[in-house]
Amino acid sequence: MTWDRDFLAELRGAVYRRDGAAVLAALEGRELLEVLQLAGDGLLAATAQEIPGADALGRTCAEQLRQRGLAGDAELADALEGRGDDLRPLAVDLDELTTILGGDPLHGGGRINLGTGEIWHHSPYDDPVGDDEDLDDRERWLWVEASSREGWRDMSEFAETVTDPALADRLQEAIHGARAFRRFRATLDAHPDELTRFHRFSEERRRGRARAWLAEHGLRPDEA
Repeated sequence: MTWDRDFLAELRGAVYRRDGAAVLAALEGRELLEVLQLAGDGLLAATAQEIPGADALGRTCAEQLRQRGLAGDAELADALEGRGDDLRPLAVDLDELTTILGGDPLHGGGRINLGTGEIWHHSPYDDPVGDDEDLDDRERWLWVEASSREGWRDMSEFAETVTDPALADRLQEAIHGARAFRRFRATLDAHPDELTRFHRFSEERRRGRARAWLAEHGLRPDEA
């Protein structure tokens, strides 16, 4: 069974609510490969809640993550296999972190409170107005710098997977030059199935990159 927009929304909602039973229901009868990062987070919750079948599906997810080998896949596989204890758990919202990491480098960026995991959207290149916090305190804050480079690469690699040669050519043309992201999206708007597939494609990679970025700083998302 394919992952259309409705099924994907069902899985996202279950993962967001940390509803282990709903995660298992959303994954039933569907291939994991296109949603391994999202599914893995849901399976961590399902395993912690001792939902029947979660352990076995978690092992399958971990195996496929290691075989795929994208950024963040090994870290999530470790978590599903009960490893990764060398990383400190922090209650960071991965979806929010992906937004900052993939933002406009001139206006994006932010910082993470290393005590609470709360994310502040603010460029590290700007001076915060009216902020009494010591932002140079590395024991408390972790700066997040934005970059659109990996997002551009996602578009390029996705275009290579499009089977319609004419559409693939238009997408490759769209990402070269000014306003590449906007022109890429406008090109896909006329192809809703491919647009849904791109959202799934991009989300997997962005989520994995955020997980890998945290691991580079000795952190992992808190599954509690």
